[in-house]
Amino acid sequence: MAEKSGPEKFAPTDRRSPEKLIDVDQAPATAFEGEIREFVRRDVAFARRQRGEADTGVDPAADSLNTLVRRIAGASMEEIERVILELQGVRDTLRSEGERVSREISGYANLSHASITAMKVIGDNLKQWNNAADKPGPVR
Repeated sequence: MAEKSGPEKFAPTDRRSPEKLIDVDQAPATAFEGEIREFVRRDVAFARRQRGEADTGVDPAADSLNTLVRRIAGASMEEIERVILELQGVRDTLRSEGERVSREISGYANLSHASITAMKVIGDNLKQWNNAADKPGPVR
């Protein structure tokens, strides 16, 4: 496992983020998209079969009903595709914002560490100067 930097380095092991967030999110999304594609394929195949049967002399009321169902299903599928695209955009935005916040926190942790180190150096120098001032030096 690669060494983490920033705040994730100090997080408890059960609260650390996975190594590759993309791998975790992609599996369910890919499975869901596959199911939607399969649904669309079945719907298209069903619509084609209905068109073929309609050409063999099906009653006009049934034909108009089939047309209406196809039109309604098409609108629903377009809405579903639009929502999926919108959700993917939100997911990408959240992922990029999460990465940005992580970078900001990491920068803050680095700055905090540098300031603590600087304060220790300053404290040590002040202690040395104080000790040097307390020692009697040669009188001139």
